[in-house]
Amino acid sequence: MKTIDEMLHLDLLTHEQHLQISTWIDAADTPEAILQMPASLWQAVERASQAMGVNEDLLRPPAMDAGNAVFG
Repeated sequence: MKTIDEMLHLDLLTHEQHLQISTWIDAADTPEAILQMPASLWQAVERASQAMGVNEDLLRPPAMDAGNAVFG
């Protein structure tokens, strides 16, 4: 939900899209149910995700100096 809130704040989603997506996610009781969201809403999320660079963030390897991470 935080991500779609940020998408709204950045004007990447309309208020109506945000409301519809939030309502769908809140009503979904499984990940599979979320995947049944109407195509028009998925397209809006995909466009906003692309504008925000979400995919690139997910594909970027973690920084080895991230916080107090312990590797070993």
